[in-house]
Amino acid sequence: MNSLSKEKKVLVLSSLVEGNSVRSTEGITGVHRDTILRLLQTTAKKCEKISNSTINNVHIRYLQVDEIWTFVQKKQKRLTPKEQEAEELGDQYVFVGIDAETKFVPTYIVGKRDGRTAYRFMQNLNKRIANRFQLTTDAFKAYLDAVDFTFGVDIDYAQLKKLYNGNGAGREGYSPSDINGTMPMPITGKPNPECISTSFVERQNLTMRMQMRRFTRLTNGFSKKLKNLKNALALHFFYYNFMRIHQTLRVTPAMESGITDHIWTWQELLTRSKI
Repeated sequence: MNSLSKEKKVLVLSSLVEGNSVRSTEGITGVHRDTILRLLQTTAKKCEKISNSTINNVHIRYLQVDEIWTFVQKKQKRLTPKEQEAEELGDQYVFVGIDAETKFVPTYIVGKRDGRTAYRFMQNLNKRIANRFQLTTDAFKAYLDAVDFTFGVDIDYAQLKKLYNGNGAGREGYSPSDINGTMPMPITGKPNPECISTSFVERQNLTMRMQMRRFTRLTNGFSKKLKNLKNALALHFFYYNFMRIHQTLRVTPAMESGITDHIWTWQELLTRSKI
């Protein structure tokens, strides 16, 4: 990997964040897939370190949270009893929070869709956001305890429950039940009824599926290892926050949030030595 020119590294990383799989990137760039994965890993670690050092004391008024599904190696129902003991296999969910105003993503986490992951996610949010804010999630029950334990009464929290036609819960299959409507449910504090929404974070889910081949349904581009999924997420969210100009904002989300004063480039990321 050290023999790769800086231009070649930029070409590889640019391909990955635009929705190409590792093997497609191999075909486009001529770089072996093992080298691509090593470059992804080293760059992802740098992205994580920079993000952890800069995304602190963020001021947010309205935060929307959702989870997006993917899987590693096999879908959960395909795992053998022995494989089900390994948490790094099967269904995985990425918990994502987005600032409804700046479109900045202060944090995300990947894990099973359970109370433990919800708790870890809320703890991470609490470390990064400096002020009291309004939080909207879906009606996943684990959020209730996680938010209460983490924030207590120092938050304005509401859930947005989706109402589906028929008996479908809207979670299974590639053609979920049609949504009949939504029901805002204030939980804690005094959330502004007009801002109880998950529209922006659901749009972020689409961005993830478009820009990471691992999240594209009905393909063979899914993750084979959890560490590769985590590396891809670290690269994606750094690119989204710091490098990609938002079409509506005309700046990057990190600039809109005051986290940085300029658009980051691949050259700056690759040559950044002091973190």
